[in-house]
Amino acid sequence: MKLKSNIIDPYVGQEAEGKKIKFESVDKIEVEELNVFLFDNKKEYIKITSKEFIAVCPFSGLPDVARLKIEYYPEGGLAIELKSLKYYLVSFKNVGIYQEEVTNRIFKDLKKILKTKKIRITTKYNVRGGLYTTCKVGNI
Repeated sequence: MKLKSNIIDPYVGQEAEGKKIKFESVDKIEVEELNVFLFDNKKEYIKITSKEFIAVCPFSGLPDVARLKIEYYPEGGLAIELKSLKYYLVSFKNVGIYQEEVTNRIFKDLKKILKTKKIRITTKYNVRGGLYTTCKVGNI
C-alpha cells in the first residue's frame, strides 16, 4: 500500500484548493446590543480604539483583522456604553462582509444611535497579499 505524500514541491505548479468556509450573513450583526447613556458635554471629543476587530471576507471566508477607531462628539446628548459596544463588535466575527462595508455599517449604526453628525470610523486592516487597506467614513 502506497501512502500519499503531504510534501509539496514548491517548484512544481500549484493550484489553490479553494476550500469553502461557511460564514454568517449581515443579518447576524447585533445592532440591538448597542446601548447609550445620557451625556451632557456635547463638546467633549470621545475616541475608542480596538486592535482586535474581526469580520470575515465573503470572498475567501477567511478572517479579516483590523484596528478600529471610533471618534465622535456627543451632539445628541448621548454616549455609547462600552460593554454593549464590545458585544456589537464581537457579533461581526463570523459575518461575511467586505472591509469597506464594515466601516460604513459601523458608521451608520453608531451615527443613528448616538444622534450625532460629528462621528468618524476608521479601520486599518492587517496586510493581505502585500496590500494594506484603510477605510474612513465620516467627519468630526
